[in-house]
Amino acid sequence: MTLNKKTDTKEKINFHHRSKHRGKYDFSKLTASYPALAPYVHLNKFNDATINFANAKAVLYLNKAILQLDYGVSNWSIPDGYLCPPIPGRADYIHHVADLLGSSNKGMIPTGNQIRCLDIGVGANCIYPIIGHQEYGWSFVGIDIDENAIKSAKKILDYNPELNKYITIIQQLDTKELFRGIPNELFDLSICNPPFHASEKEAAAANLRKINNLNAQRISKPRLNFGGKNNELWCEGGEALFVNNMITQSKEFATQVFWFTTLISKQDHLPRIYQLLKKVSAAEVVTINMQHGNKTSRIVAWTFLNKDEQKNWITKRWEKLTYINLQSE
Repeated sequence: MTLNKKTDTKEKINFHHRSKHRGKYDFSKLTASYPALAPYVHLNKFNDATINFANAKAVLYLNKAILQLDYGVSNWSIPDGYLCPPIPGRADYIHHVADLLGSSNKGMIPTGNQIRCLDIGVGANCIYPIIGHQEYGWSFVGIDIDENAIKSAKKILDYNPELNKYITIIQQLDTKELFRGIPNELFDLSICNPPFHASEKEAAAANLRKINNLNAQRISKPRLNFGGKNNELWCEGGEALFVNNMITQSKEFATQVFWFTTLISKQDHLPRIYQLLKKVSAAEVVTINMQHGNKTSRIVAWTFLNKDEQKNWITKRWEKLTYINLQSE
C-alpha cells in the first residue's frame, strides 16, 4: 500500500499539507526570533531574501531561528561537525508517519504523550523528538551509539524543560543492536534516518555534488555545510545493510512496536527491502513517497500485527486519546 501526499496551489506543494514549511522562509520573522541570523540574510537576483545554504554557520543559525519561531525551542545547538538537519524534510517525516497512525485508526491521528515513539539514531540534534512532541504531543525515547551525540541531545532538553518531561535519551552500548537495550515497553511507532553511505569517501562525494548544486562557482574539496559524523552519514554496508539489519532485528520485537518505519534514500534498495520484509512475515508494508525539490526519498513502514491485533492495540492504547483528522490543515 502507498500513501500519497495531498497537494494544493500553495508554495512548495510537495511538502506535507500540515507542514509549517510550505511557504517561503519569512526571514523578517526568523531574524526577529533569532537576531544572530540577520547578518547572513541577503537578497538574491530575484530580490528575495535568502541565505547562502553552502555556508555552515548560516544553515545552523537558520535552524536555530526555525526551531525558536515555529517550535518554541530555545538554545538549540549541536557540536561542531555534527549533522545539522534540514528541518522541513524532517518535519515531513513526522507528519507522514502521523498519517500512518491515522490510517490505522479510521483517519484519526492519535495525539498526546501516551503515544510512545522510538527514534533509532536520535543524533546530536534530537530533531525528530522535538518536532514530534511539539506538533502532536507524542513522547519519545531516543537512542544513539555516539556518546557526544547523547550529551548534546540531553543538553538541548535541559534548556527546554517542557521537552525534557517527554523525551528520554539513551545510549546504545552495543553497536550491532538496534532494538535490544531499549525500555521494555510498548511503542506505537519507531522512526529512523539511517546512515545513507557505505564509506566516508562516498559521503564526501555526495556532499561535494550537493555543494556544487548550491554554488554558482564549482569547488573540488568537499565541506559539510550540514555536517555529519561517520555514524550519521555512513556505516559499513551503508543504508542497505543497516536497514536489512533493522528489519531482521525488528522481528524479535514484533509485539512491542506497532509500526516500524525508516527513511530510504535510494530507490534501488526497495526490492531487497520488500523481499526481506516478506521473509520475516511482516503483516503489512506501506511505502510513503516524499519529494522536496529535486530530492526524492521515501519512508518504508511495516508491522507484524494482523488486523485483529491492530484493533486490540488501538482499543487498549488509543481509545481515550485526543485526535486530529488525517485531512486537517
